[in-house]
Amino acid sequence: MSATSLILTVDFGTQSVRAILFDLQGRQQGSASVPVPQAQSPQNGWAEQDAEQLWRLLCAACRQVISTTDQPDRIKGIAITTMRATVVPVNSDGCALRPAITWPDQRHTQGVPPVGGVNGLLLALAGARKTVRYFQSQAETNWLAVHEPSLWQKTHRFLLLSGYFNFRMTGLFRDSWASQIAFVPFDFKRRCWAKSSSWKWQALPWIKREQLPELVKPGDRIGTVTASAAAASGIPEGIPVIAAASDKACEVLGAGASEQHFACLSFGTAATVNVSSARYKETAAMIPPYPAARPDRWNLEVQVSQGFWLVNWFKKEFGQAEVSLADSQNVSAESLLDQLLGQSSPGAGGLLAQPYWTPGLRTPGPEARGAIIGLSPASKRADIYRALLEGILFALRQGKERIEHRLGQKIQALLVTGGGACSDAVVQLTADLFGSEITRANEIESSALGAAINVAVGTGDYDTYEHATAAMTRPGKLFRPDVSASTRYQALYRDSYLPLYARLKPVYHSLQRQDHPAGQIKA
Repeated sequence: MSATSLILTVDFGTQSVRAILFDLQGRQQGSASVPVPQAQSPQNGWAEQDAEQLWRLLCAACRQVISTTDQPDRIKGIAITTMRATVVPVNSDGCALRPAITWPDQRHTQGVPPVGGVNGLLLALAGARKTVRYFQSQAETNWLAVHEPSLWQKTHRFLLLSGYFNFRMTGLFRDSWASQIAFVPFDFKRRCWAKSSSWKWQALPWIKREQLPELVKPGDRIGTVTASAAAASGIPEGIPVIAAASDKACEVLGAGASEQHFACLSFGTAATVNVSSARYKETAAMIPPYPAARPDRWNLEVQVSQGFWLVNWFKKEFGQAEVSLADSQNVSAESLLDQLLGQSSPGAGGLLAQPYWTPGLRTPGPEARGAIIGLSPASKRADIYRALLEGILFALRQGKERIEHRLGQKIQALLVTGGGACSDAVVQLTADLFGSEITRANEIESSALGAAINVAVGTGDYDTYEHATAAMTRPGKLFRPDVSASTRYQALYRDSYLPLYARLKPVYHSLQRQDHPAGQIKA
């Protein structure tokens, strides 16, 4: 590439798809954002979206951003990063056979044969049978085979959303190994499909190896833009399509946090804390680290599934005043929610929130629920909003400490990125609650920038990820904790938040039994 070269990256998230042009210094040279409609729920707990519509939205964003440059031939490479755990079964022509099942989907399947034989014995000895049964119940391949068997028989390839988009761009069933974050038979340590002897093939008895795409490492060429994709998207035909990684992995790279002494906090629909490591180290037993956007790294991650989605939930259920005022003043509702946050002091007027509106796998477990405790006649809307944010951040702090324990070292620096990090008030709250300095990434679209770094290395403009990261990322604003607020939060975290989950867990189990009596199959 030359100094005037451009990189096009697409970041397809839960709420919007962003197409961004970067130069080789990591500076935006054009951007477009297209909203993604809310997922459909044909049944309670389902979350589906039409795959063809998602492709059209991606193409619309690409056409918009390309229209901002009069020299599209300057674009030397493209990469696509997407939300994780969103799956698309396709036929031999690559056409989606049904709507995509997206990551918030809560359907599950019971009655799948348990893992037996030697693998079953080994899992029992490891105390992992319950985890594997949950894995089986959540796997979309099992659900499709049981509930839509005729469709499953027609499934030529079972793709993640990234693989579906890469096929639409190149005509090839190829995807990045760093995008395989789902209930699929993937070996996270070897970063390839699992060996035939792995328990995962027994746990997912209907999926075959030939139904899965070819995997390449981040930075490798997947293919080139086909004539049909060029006509649909406006991207010039023949441009290399480079493998990136999942959105959260790209965020870590784009924030400049791919060394082990950094922790990257991501304030997106799902909120996460990630720490990159050159060693394979499980975050918890049977919870693997995910492949990083740097192919020589793994990311240890703890996630709050409905993290900053809770801001939208609050806005919908309690924030009508802010939404109406924002419309009349032509400002964002989130900026008005920042003002609401300032109307409550640290500790949220005695409220404490457990932010698990959706369950987890191990910590939190599948029984997890959301909770707000401490309500009194004095409680205000502002207290509820602050309590939700504090709950998300307490959970992320706990996750950071768990990762530190697994790695045997303290994190030296905290970086924050994602849509929620646009708010100074939220980032200051984070610094106060963590009791640490927080640096906001200079480029808030860190996921797209991380994918651009993959392209820059993949096309040979930078010879290493260290060089590319040094040239294309830079720190942003530094936030320091307020001593008084931080002292309050340390006590609240230690004495109230940390013991809360264990005390509520029996209640969560009771509610789970009432929702799903023994033998019930939720389809």
